[in-house]
Amino acid sequence: MITIELERVNGDYGFEAKDAYGHTVKIDTSPETGGENFGARPMQLLLMGLAGCSAIDVISILKKQRQEVKGYKMIVKGEREPGVEPSLWKNVWIEFHIYGDVDEDKAKRAANLSIEKYCSVAATLMGSGTDIQWFVTVHPQA
Repeated sequence: MITIELERVNGDYGFEAKDAYGHTVKIDTSPETGGENFGARPMQLLLMGLAGCSAIDVISILKKQRQEVKGYKMIVKGEREPGVEPSLWKNVWIEFHIYGDVDEDKAKRAANLSIEKYCSVAATLMGSGTDIQWFVTVHPQA
């Protein structure tokens, strides 16, 4: 069992969450709802978790295939359900940008395996009805 601790440390809604290993994340709500822009919004943390989870999968898969990943970047965009509470993620679009001497087909297969099979965050989001679309761009070494 993993334990997370959360403590209010800034204004009304500024929190720090600490994981079982002592890593901290700052969390806040938007200024429109009383926050002070102290940290990330909880729903945005889900998208960050998706990016981190999938990145670990993709890099791991490509390393096992002896692909030389020199750089890696993801852009994740999300659209929430309008006018309802709770407002869940409805659509998520992911751009995988992989830099180095990497076979494009292997990169696409790694991304597919991550989103469809290995990434627990993607499975959690899709389980709540989120549609996840993605594409991969390989940027060869210069």
